Amino acid sequence: MTASKTEIIGAGVAPAAKYHPAIGYLRAFLVVLVVAHHAALAYFPYAPPPAASLIAEPRWWEAFPVVDSRRWGGFSLIVGFNDTFFMSLMFLLSGLFVWQGLARKSSAKFLRDRLLRLGLPFAMAAALIAPLAYYPTYLQIAGHSGVAGFRRQWLSLGQWPAGPAWFVWVLLAFDAIAALLFVMAPNWGMALGRTISGASGRPAAFFAALVAVAAIVYIPMALIFTPAYWTAVGPFVFQTSRIFHYLLYFLIGVGIGAWGLDRGLLASNGKLAPRWLPWAMAALVVFAAAIVVTVIASTSQAQSQAWAIAMDAGFVFSCAASSFAFLALFIRFARSRSRMWDSLSANSYGIYLVHYAFVSWLQYALLPASLPAVAKGAMVFLGALAVSWGVAAALRRIPAVARVV
Repeated sequence: MTASKTEIIGAGVAPAAKYHPAIGYLRAFLVVLVVAHHAALAYFPYAPPPAASLIAEPRWWEAFPVVDSRRWGGFSLIVGFNDTFFMSLMFLLSGLFVWQGLARKSSAKFLRDRLLRLGLPFAMAAALIAPLAYYPTYLQIAGHSGVAGFRRQWLSLGQWPAGPAWFVWVLLAFDAIAALLFVMAPNWGMALGRTISGASGRPAAFFAALVAVAAIVYIPMALIFTPAYWTAVGPFVFQTSRIFHYLLYFLIGVGIGAWGLDRGLLASNGKLAPRWLPWAMAALVVFAAAIVVTVIASTSQAQSQAWAIAMDAGFVFSCAASSFAFLALFIRFARSRSRMWDSLSANSYGIYLVHYAFVSWLQYALLPASLPAVAKGAMVFLGALAVSWGVAAALRRIPAVARVV
């Protein structure tokens, strides 16, 4: 039987969640990184050649919809750095306010609200945005036959690529897990939050514990499934090796939020924020070390399970270090409100949902341009961000849409 609101509030949960600029701005910043990440992929130095067909294997075009002949080595560092942490941190931030939602509502009502907030946008993004984003992929194929040919190959895939919207449905699945746990053990979030709070006064100790648990859940999966392997059932796609890693970060977010953002690890007067500079430096050092290990592990002479474990451990360390660094930075400096950041935060979900189509079409439009790769990447990033931001803001003027995004 689900616990009553009185029981949960009595256990120490605030009756309502309030807006935290640092968290909202960090979430918006991560969405900007997502747009930058996808903008850079067309000019990634190790991007595969354009697809010969949508049906042909391997289907690298799902990750690289448009591939330009112009490349820039610097994009490998940008893409690699983003890939180590930004999705894990997004799941952690997404979990921060789950407990307040469960405490104020029944599990059933919480899930109904999440279906509206996540399920409907996922369906729209998969059905409309993804085909629009991947149509330029088909236009790069020699001998393409327009919309009819694209439709024929698309429906022959045996799945329905949803693009970046995969994050939305996985988050909905994690919310469902949290709601089920709430039914089975009504105080699980507070118990987890209490455990986390015990280490929140010692961020380094909490970091070590996070790395240890993350290594346990990630490294065995990474040894079985490489990071390039994705599981797909229709439009429901996820990165197989990282799914439990993402779930761990989400649950940690739930625990932190259950205990309270104003008195735990993320408190503005806590011990994480004042040490933003050491954490930022540590994140860069750990990322550099992870790159070195990855390069060694990727050479034919050094290929072994030991080096593979070291490479996977590098991901775990770099993810945690970068997550702590950005949390500390934003908690320390994002204390005053900004109209620009408020707008970006309010529209970040919409930007995430629609940006992929604008990125791929801008990349396709710039294919004939004789410009350096870094210039093209910057133009795609700034153009896609600006247009996506404007579209999201315009859509949110529609009351029905504003309720969702």
